[in-house]
Amino acid sequence: MAEPTPAADAAGAAEEETVTFTLDGREVAARKGELLIAAAERVGTFIPRFCYHPRMASVGVCRMCLVEVSGPRGASLQPSCFLEVQPGMTVVTESDKVKKAQDGVLEFLLINHPLDCPVCDKGGECPLQDQTLAYGPGETRFVEEKRHFEKPLPISELVLLDRERCIQCSRCTRFAADVAGEAQIDFVGRGELLQIGTFPELPFTSYFSGNTVQICPVGALTAAPYRFTARPWDLDQVESTCTTCALGCRVAVQSSANRLTRLLGIDVDPVNHGWLCDKGRFVAEAVNRDDRLTEPLVRKGGELVPVSWHEALETAADGLVRVRDAAGAAAVAVVGGARLTNEGAYVWSRVAKGVLGTDSVDAQVGDGLPAEVVLGLPRATIDEAASAPTVVLLAGDVREELPVLFLRLRAAAVSGGSRLVELSPQATSLTPYAACSLRYGPGDAAALVRAVTTGAPAPAAAQDPAALAEARRLVGEGPVVVVLGRPSLAEDGELVADAAQELARALPDARFLPALRRGNVLGALDLGLAPGILPGRVALDEGRAFFEAAWGAVPATRGRGTAEILAAAAGDQAEGPGVDALVLLGADPLTDFPDRRLAGRALEATGFLVVVASAPGGALDHADVVLPAAEAHERAGTTTNIEGRITRLGQKLVPPGQAWPDWMIAAELAVHLGCDLGYDAVAGVWDEIERVSALHRGITPAVLDALGDDGVVAPLSSRPVGLSHRRAPLDPIAVPGVESVERQGAPPRAGLAGPPGAGTTGVRAEADAGWPTLPAPLVAPVEIEVPHVAPPDSYSVRLVAARTLYDRGAAVGAVDAVRSLVAEAPLRVNPHDLDDLGIGAGGAVRLRSATAQVVVTAVPDPSLPRRVVATEFNVPFAGGAVADLIDRTFPVVDLRMETP
Repeated sequence: MAEPTPAADAAGAAEEETVTFTLDGREVAARKGELLIAAAERVGTFIPRFCYHPRMASVGVCRMCLVEVSGPRGASLQPSCFLEVQPGMTVVTESDKVKKAQDGVLEFLLINHPLDCPVCDKGGECPLQDQTLAYGPGETRFVEEKRHFEKPLPISELVLLDRERCIQCSRCTRFAADVAGEAQIDFVGRGELLQIGTFPELPFTSYFSGNTVQICPVGALTAAPYRFTARPWDLDQVESTCTTCALGCRVAVQSSANRLTRLLGIDVDPVNHGWLCDKGRFVAEAVNRDDRLTEPLVRKGGELVPVSWHEALETAADGLVRVRDAAGAAAVAVVGGARLTNEGAYVWSRVAKGVLGTDSVDAQVGDGLPAEVVLGLPRATIDEAASAPTVVLLAGDVREELPVLFLRLRAAAVSGGSRLVELSPQATSLTPYAACSLRYGPGDAAALVRAVTTGAPAPAAAQDPAALAEARRLVGEGPVVVVLGRPSLAEDGELVADAAQELARALPDARFLPALRRGNVLGALDLGLAPGILPGRVALDEGRAFFEAAWGAVPATRGRGTAEILAAAAGDQAEGPGVDALVLLGADPLTDFPDRRLAGRALEATGFLVVVASAPGGALDHADVVLPAAEAHERAGTTTNIEGRITRLGQKLVPPGQAWPDWMIAAELAVHLGCDLGYDAVAGVWDEIERVSALHRGITPAVLDALGDDGVVAPLSSRPVGLSHRRAPLDPIAVPGVESVERQGAPPRAGLAGPPGAGTTGVRAEADAGWPTLPAPLVAPVEIEVPHVAPPDSYSVRLVAARTLYDRGAAVGAVDAVRSLVAEAPLRVNPHDLDDLGIGAGGAVRLRSATAQVVVTAVPDPSLPRRVVATEFNVPFAGGAVADLIDRTFPVVDLRMETP
């Protein structure tokens, strides 16, 4: 489906070319080229349908949408999903001929359809039920035996097929082939034996299989985790934002008896188009896990024991103050925060920097990019990335880290609207769609960028003259949007940031879309959870005067990032004070930080450890205080996605036991530290953010309410205020019950807790005249310390450690249906390097570093440069983890690869 460009949207609907036609006796207007079924629905006439979906090409196979259209030879029945509106067209949707056609279609669909509505998961929200009652015959003329199949038939770990119910609308097969690009399901058989099937050697392993369940108009495809779990009339729901990754897909969160039952995608044009990845859709059920932390814990006599919140906060405050007073504020550090709400991130930023006085705060847990670069580069929106003539990919595999962004970029490439220039150390899921794909070895990203933008010599791994010439041509033609991420956790993030800044210098009009994966990592960075950064994307020194006035104090000097924090805690820091008190905000360095050995030594050596978490993890073995926190869908507030779009989070569940929202934990800790911040509702926190951050100025709750699901991109002045995107109509047979949010009532202030007006100041586009001047946000390029990378020796291989969608993260491990999808990672090696060792595909090799060695299965990967090996991070790897081989003291990881 063709998407409107941002420029066209900004021009306004008034400038769109329209045509006039007659619909059921009244004259109506439609956009030129608009399908009749969509034009009719937009003016209030619903035409029944099964196969039509507004985000997929029409095929007209169900014939349910037949209408009478007058032509030169009189009126005839035509499928409205296949017919563009023409000037002067006369359409009738309710004539006897139309009703007879609809009656006949439904009668034939029901010949073999089982009458199992009482036990069908779709019962109560089934378009076939609804349309049979509204347009069907009312009774059947068939008395013959219906066909029968074995059921349910599992076609994947997550999707079950009931072949008797299928009406052959082809929605699922079209989604798999056309949207996801994975034609792993298709029709097999003929006549009444026609059914959905998989291929014997190609299982249905799509990361987007849950969408086929959601768009199925009957109960033929059901989700294994949801099957027989609830009836739709038992469910209550709110609209919210998925925070499994940082893309910010809008969702309907449904629950029953305070247990989350399912997530459904909501069609939001600027972001997800109604699609969700399977991880976001199904891992949300981790909130229901039985081992949630429900009460504060304090270590006494070597054991963590339950205590009151007062005692836990008092113990935490005493321990932090004791270390600060003895060794200075630099001895206190905070790691994590990317899973918090914006409000939680802000309050923790204020507590750390304004109350404790430490700037050693890092939400990225060592697997991101320098905050100054991410925040300072000119930001692109997702729509801009999906419509730019040239998109440069300098990131990991987008399908593994931000799956729905992969769908947007793939669609742009397939349609011919965008040309992809891929710069990566290995092939990714977008490689088949790239106009040119260039490889670089670890440490050579900046050299490859210079080769593309300035004509400098290319690194050894990129010796493809045709691809290099094409990349230079496309980048030179522009305009360019750069998708920027962390391709490998075995390579220092500063090296990729250096390459990004080379692009920014060479292409001053280029815009950048960060491809960082953690749920609210961009919101956390915007609000100061990074060393040297204050709320509003403001550098510490530039914002010092303002925030000293607003907060009372800010750190005197720049602090450390996660790697330096952990090294100082472990005693590896040669200069500066050590870290003896550490606060973990929803992070576990043992699984999140690339160098697991350093993380383990740091946690063992830390004198005082406070863990704020919702579920148990390895860090609890070292914790002195554990503070239970609410999870996603248990807290109200806002979140920020990769483009800077701020949307509401709707609270659907009550946190278990005594778990608190993150902002409340931070605010109460501040009281025990002797500083009452004065917050009594999350709306009051947002009001303060809007007042002290130039980035968020004018984005009041009233503005968020007015913009609805689309949210607003910060800063407000960077985009027109208002609904800048034409909202595509929700597919009424794919998103059951979303409209019930309005009937049942949304959370207070649509995601901002507290009574109407509490802690808010209304719409304010300009600063009040009496307020101090807000400091300006960062502007890149900025100075960063880029480590020197020595040339590799002839005996070493360099490691690439990339992310994968299903890993050993806590949320994945808590959901049975998803945990089984975590696979052991082989070592991928250039075939010539395997030949040099005399090892065939599937053979074993030994990888050896200075401190660790593993024996692992090797498979050939011709996309890799010579002397480069690759695997996935945080998945089973040779009985251990690839993190054991990563040493953060080196900018790249050199290993010896040998026969075992």
